[in-house]
Amino acid sequence: MLKASVKVKKIRNGKGHEMPGPLTGIRVVDLSRIVVGPYCTMVLGDMGADVIKIELPGIGDETRMWGPPFSGGESAYYLSLNKNKQSLTLDFKKEKGKEILRRLIAIADVLVENYRMGTLDKEGFGYPTVRQINPRIIYCSITGYGATGPMAHEVGVDVVVAAEAGLIGITGEPDRPPSKVGVAITDILTALFAQGAIANALYHREKTGKGQKLDLSLFESQAATLFNLSQSYLVSGNVPRRWGLSHASIVPYQGFRTKDKEYIMVAVTSEKMWEKFCGVMEIPELMHDPRFDENKKRVINRDQLVPLLEEKIAAGDSDEWISRFRGVGIPCGRVNTMDRVFSHPQIQARNMVVELDHPTAQKVKLVGVPVKYSETPGSVRLPPPLLGQHTDQILSELLGYSQGEIDALREQKII
Repeated sequence: MLKASVKVKKIRNGKGHEMPGPLTGIRVVDLSRIVVGPYCTMVLGDMGADVIKIELPGIGDETRMWGPPFSGGESAYYLSLNKNKQSLTLDFKKEKGKEILRRLIAIADVLVENYRMGTLDKEGFGYPTVRQINPRIIYCSITGYGATGPMAHEVGVDVVVAAEAGLIGITGEPDRPPSKVGVAITDILTALFAQGAIANALYHREKTGKGQKLDLSLFESQAATLFNLSQSYLVSGNVPRRWGLSHASIVPYQGFRTKDKEYIMVAVTSEKMWEKFCGVMEIPELMHDPRFDENKKRVINRDQLVPLLEEKIAAGDSDEWISRFRGVGIPCGRVNTMDRVFSHPQIQARNMVVELDHPTAQKVKLVGVPVKYSETPGSVRLPPPLLGQHTDQILSELLGYSQGEIDALREQKII
């Protein structure tokens, strides 16, 4: 395993022993860039994997320049996707660069790439070639539309695929233009599918000794996660509409504006909860109103019910309503801005913000690990690396290159 060149946070159990993550000992060659691949490999790194991020000398991952804001010369965009990695600069279009990459692949467990279809094949690093170098490797290829089909060679970008795969068409207010989601959610969904697929393939390899190729696409990942709305269409043939902060199948299950000009979300998911809701709202006359006494009826008659609820909730403050709804077990919460999210007591209690030393930004705050393992916890050990920060270390300690050989590679702009 690689030695970290910065101070690494150790996770220990109650007896003072270091606790490895579930992927400790797994080495990942990360040939990905932008969002979907880097998010996937970051999750693998959070779980203990040694992730070697391959970047073009002098340029690096495009997101390094996607600011403002910047912190210590690194964009927030890049910082959000690349913790727990080491950076090796390498031009693998040149023969000596190819040699270095082949040597890394030979000792790796996983390779992740999200180049356009066919790009790595041209450079000699498609799956058929990589499999010959290392038959046990898990080769994860992430593209816009998948390795087959009429759009296999099209470029896939999050917002475009989100539109084509149906997400944008169901997002936004009913009488307004469609809207994109506030983050690149299609990329993130695909990244999480990829992380799970890699873990599955590693488990299969543990049993059989065989590696394999994983073929993931943004398009299929997004289509697969439209869940209830896609199934509704497949069952009924009716095209779902946009509902804004409301829900197509449950009422009331939406956002309401309060007296203090904020929005709260309230979700009434059962008839028993509807009775509690009416009690909190002090509208007992609606509880058994034949127009509203079943969710099916409330959905049909939402145009009559929702204005009554909006007027009532608009007369009270957010704190008041949240306290009263939560007091009887009705799910509710504020529509928070980012400052409120990261000052939230639950974020603090669950260690979802961590701070690490950074070579140029002094201290950098990063989002923590969302999955808590009792025996093999993930951890934030390394800050997002500077471009090429670990090149010499990886070449010398892992691949056995001498300092003279490293200097020569740098002079030839291979690293």
